[in-house]
Amino acid sequence: MPPSITAFQAAYIGIEVLIALVSVPGNVLVIWAVKVNQALRDVTFCFIVSLAVADVAVGALVIPLAILINIGPQTYFHTCLMVACPVLILTQSSILALLAIAVDRYLRVKIPLRYKTVVTPRRAAVAIAGCWILSLIVGLTPMFGWNNLSEVERAWVANGSVGEPVIKCEFEKVISMEYMVYFNFFVWVLPPLLLMVLIYLEVFYLIRKQLNKKVSASSGDPQKYYGKELKIAKSLALILFLFALSWLPLHILNCITLFCPTCQKPSILIYIAIFLTHGNSAMNPIVYAFRIHKFRVTFLKIWNDHFRCRPEPPIDDDLPEEKADD
Repeated sequence: MPPSITAFQAAYIGIEVLIALVSVPGNVLVIWAVKVNQALRDVTFCFIVSLAVADVAVGALVIPLAILINIGPQTYFHTCLMVACPVLILTQSSILALLAIAVDRYLRVKIPLRYKTVVTPRRAAVAIAGCWILSLIVGLTPMFGWNNLSEVERAWVANGSVGEPVIKCEFEKVISMEYMVYFNFFVWVLPPLLLMVLIYLEVFYLIRKQLNKKVSASSGDPQKYYGKELKIAKSLALILFLFALSWLPLHILNCITLFCPTCQKPSILIYIAIFLTHGNSAMNPIVYAFRIHKFRVTFLKIWNDHFRCRPEPPIDDDLPEEKADD
């Protein structure tokens, strides 16, 4: 008999579905925009597409699985473990994509004359593939043994049961908090976030320095070049800020669970932290629309061409990036 759903769970499911309905179309629109607008096909936007793919998967895969876990079905231990791992893979992919974007923006302002010879499409593709492979390794580590199976088996055997344990599927029941804190957070989340903060601080410093010195660094007007880089860097730094704001609360709660097992965590705080992590996947397309002019123009063209049936002229590939909003 399927488990009954409480009014609170129904509200939770409703909010999760709403997030998914914003996240999936929004990030599909980002991928679509890069496909149709030639001006959006530089290396930075390739990394943005990788980030959007992860966000689509959050809405289409992770949120349905989170709803399933919230309902708490009875499953085999490893079945529940497989349900819990995708969010770890996609979170890591997002972090590494954000790090790749930060490094790319740094190289654009540090070595503008050599940038196109150093950062080639082939190297960008290798970097994206590397990010996803590393994300799979980090996210699937619990499947290789770093999980709570031994504790669950002890309780299973103590009850006189045999075979693979059948449990109420919950994230904390199968995923080790030592893995989540010491390995996932302290190694693969916090250091990359701190590194990205340092990179963007250096990017802003270099840009301000060049704008003040007015040193020529490209074939065009240096004020125009570095002004454009400053505006795009601000937008991408905002993406990083929102990611940290969305994910740090849940990781802090995990630290409390590990280091203070007797501490009570209000359920409402846990749900808010979960909503923030899932909601982050819906934020990026909104930021692109309001902060990056090329995305906004392309989004409007896709809307008019395919949904309002009012085709517009082709997008000018040389659309001025300096129109990006501050």
